[in-house]
Amino acid sequence: MYKIAVIPGDGTGPEVVREGLKVLEALGNANLKFAFTHYDLGGERYLKTGEALPDSVLDELRRFDAIYLGAIGHPDVKPGILEKGLLLRLRFELDLYINLRPVKLYPGVETPLKDKRPEDIDFVVVRENTEGQYAGAGGIIRKGTPHEIAIQESVCTRMGVERCLRYAFEYARERNRGRKVTLCGKTNVLTYVFDLWERVFHEIGERDYPDITRDYAHVDATVMWMVKNPEWFDVIVTENMFGDIITDLGAMIQGGMGIAAGGNINPEGVSMFEPIGGSAPKYTGQNVVNPLAAISAAAMMLETLGEKESAERIEKSIVTVCQKHLKSMAAGQMGYSTSEVGDLVVKYL
Repeated sequence: MYKIAVIPGDGTGPEVVREGLKVLEALGNANLKFAFTHYDLGGERYLKTGEALPDSVLDELRRFDAIYLGAIGHPDVKPGILEKGLLLRLRFELDLYINLRPVKLYPGVETPLKDKRPEDIDFVVVRENTEGQYAGAGGIIRKGTPHEIAIQESVCTRMGVERCLRYAFEYARERNRGRKVTLCGKTNVLTYVFDLWERVFHEIGERDYPDITRDYAHVDATVMWMVKNPEWFDVIVTENMFGDIITDLGAMIQGGMGIAAGGNINPEGVSMFEPIGGSAPKYTGQNVVNPLAAISAAAMMLETLGEKESAERIEKSIVTVCQKHLKSMAAGQMGYSTSEVGDLVVKYL
């Protein structure tokens, strides 16, 4: 019995989460059971109560096996409030230090990259998720004056860097595809931060992972090769901000936000899984958004919980739906409604 906290969130989040839960419930049997607990965290609750994430709820979330998130983002809430008060706080308080983003083109899904096939686009980005510029170090002085100064510092610790790198090496070993880890950085300009990253990368790689090929690319070269030669990559590991940027590019080359899922992972604790496309408020309530990213996030959740066979069943079903049915990954252009796509995934399980 897996205890899952469900945060449908804002906008179209509840619609896509509904389909993910539908698939999980269809998988359930005597050996795989779920107990879902729903939380109303998000923009509507914040507007009513002024609370983004109460301490009592945070304490409850620590006791679940996993968290299933729809989307956070409300047009009536000032940008930064929910992101910092809810999403970033969950990452920091639960120590979700890995952001895992598979970039995989399924058969039947169009990519904007000319002549690239599913076998060419199949890699994973491992993003450090709790440090860097997102740690919140810095501030503003003389605000609103001609002499205003804004400082945003990147904070990287040896501990944070090493545990992220080790996760990437272990993932490349278990994935057993190209058995290569590419460090994405900017050693020629961000010399302090990436001196640390590069030293630890080679130290632990040489000592503990001699079976894994090590590679390095500047972040600007990384985005260039992701477009020109995505087949070069197996596992990319990088710091927080670079990872945030390149994973959105990854979503586009795999077919769009409608198919892209991610995990915020603490290998020693509770982890959180979500579609990465956001709340898409303009489509709220229309039953037209693509739920496959949310359903893929549910599959990632199962894989992380050790239920790999069930996760593979979901992925195979998604591939079948993409090949046989969907005209597009975009909202309103699939040829099916949100709920109908969920029904199709259940049909092919």
